[in-house]
Amino acid sequence: MNKLANKLDNLPKTPGVYLFKDKKGKIIYIGKASILRRRVKSYFSKKHSDYKTPLLVENIADLEWLETNSEVEALFLEAELIKRHKPLYNVRERDDKNFIYIRITMQDDFPTVGLVRRPMDDKAKYFGPFINSYGVRQALKYLRKAFPYFVKEKHKYSSKLEYQIGVLPRPDISKTEYKKQIRKLIMVLEGKSTKLIDQLKKDIDKLSKKQKYEEAIEFRNQYLALKALNTRVVFGGEEKLVIGVDIALRGLSEILNLKKLRRIECYDISNFAGGDSVSSMVVFTDGLPNNREYRHFKMRTKGPNDFAMMKETLSRRFSERNKSWPKPDLIIIDGGKGQLSSAKKALKESEIDIMTVGLAKRYETIVVDANDLPSPQSLRREGEYYMINFESDSPILHLIQRIRDEAHRFAVSYHTVVRAKRIKKSQLEEISGIGPASRKKLIRAFGSVAGVKDATEVEIAKVLGKAKAKLLTDQLR
Repeated sequence: MNKLANKLDNLPKTPGVYLFKDKKGKIIYIGKASILRRRVKSYFSKKHSDYKTPLLVENIADLEWLETNSEVEALFLEAELIKRHKPLYNVRERDDKNFIYIRITMQDDFPTVGLVRRPMDDKAKYFGPFINSYGVRQALKYLRKAFPYFVKEKHKYSSKLEYQIGVLPRPDISKTEYKKQIRKLIMVLEGKSTKLIDQLKKDIDKLSKKQKYEEAIEFRNQYLALKALNTRVVFGGEEKLVIGVDIALRGLSEILNLKKLRRIECYDISNFAGGDSVSSMVVFTDGLPNNREYRHFKMRTKGPNDFAMMKETLSRRFSERNKSWPKPDLIIIDGGKGQLSSAKKALKESEIDIMTVGLAKRYETIVVDANDLPSPQSLRREGEYYMINFESDSPILHLIQRIRDEAHRFAVSYHTVVRAKRIKKSQLEEISGIGPASRKKLIRAFGSVAGVKDATEVEIAKVLGKAKAKLLTDQLR
């Protein structure tokens, strides 16, 4: 363990790839990092929000790392090493639906470069798999500036714009020259950026000595584009977020005295002057949004009554009808004492015992029922509630705000849909002589009420017939 501790202390603050080994010296996990010291040390924190990381950490006896010049190089080197070593814990992570591959059709005269979910037996060259699809797309965007390539067959291009902005090869490029360029791209994808940069420097010097300045300029542009990758962020922001989320989950668990904190549900209400009222339920798993678990409810409660609507939402969420839904470890209510009290009443009536807190907007205060926390608590108390405030740069506050904002966004988007449907429906319903079947035909043909209004009488007649078309246009206009 002393050997491992010493290595942790000597980790550099540069991008790279790290390799965890077990007691037998076998590689069990390979990962990439924008900052090796920060990323690798995060594994050895006391608690983790997920269940997989502790299992991995228990088996780490040694580590090695490879420094790279950029995040882009680290991204591709990681994939190449995983493919070569097939570490146990990388293999366990695999879910083909989440992975992405880079596909290069080297068998063609003018190879194309693209992204696919599954490799095929088609003689193309594949790189991957990559779990970070955003990072791969960003990396390819930068690399295409260095090594312009086709994404579809050469003869299918007609616009000169992509060539002018530097993402397509020049129109007169030969297949031999183009393939040389693609091979350079492949070197980067194989994690050989440093070797390629050295090679380009030598080529530039040779061409300059031979006074082939135009060719030298092209190589120089590639060299500068590769060097510029050192400043490009392709996954570092996401990596920083994951580490921050882990810290936030541990801190929140300690404050709320939770033994486990994996699934968080957050609820919000959205209405306009009490009409078209809806509520949202968003789910975060291990601190990240789990969109498949999102739900929304169209309110039955009448009038602008957020307290009653919140009670209705929680009652329906934990009703017998929805008993198959997974139970959360924490519930966050968008609102203060009133909304929290209403939510807790619904939970009590449903015989559900889950830690529930509110987030009061005015001062971004976490509101907790004093009965839900063991005493004594060194927290500010207001009557029956503890009021918890965090510094503006607190990871805990940022996580809760992010969850609350996502619940608000989801509620507003659903409210907009519900309101638009009602408005669309009511305008056509007001027209006498146009029944439900005709209304459906109109919306199907023209997409919306606005589309119907813009249509000519002749166009409407093709859908409803001449008599109804005249009736409709007379009343609409």
